[in-house]
Amino acid sequence: MREWPRDRLSYMTKFNEAINIHEAKTHLSRIIEQVVSSGEPVTIARAGKPVVVVSAHPESRPARRTLGILRGKVRLPEDLSEHDAEIEKMFEGRSR
Repeated sequence: MREWPRDRLSYMTKFNEAINIHEAKTHLSRIIEQVVSSGEPVTIARAGKPVVVVSAHPESRPARRTLGILRGKVRLPEDLSEHDAEIEKMFEGRSR
């Protein structure tokens, strides 16, 4: 039995190449995993002609990250341009 290289599937689908139906049947679970994780559809072909496009169901896609989740919870110093002399020495590689 031929071992399926994991990166081959992602390489093929990156360039919108079709996967033949035999490979799709053999590796359906990997195809589904990639479609769900990447959100990119995969085309399955029979005799070199596209037949089916596998795409993720909208509810199965990962949730989008919420921006501003720490708003109001983190306080920054008023003047960020002031440098702590000890930290500056550490960045510049000077010893104490």
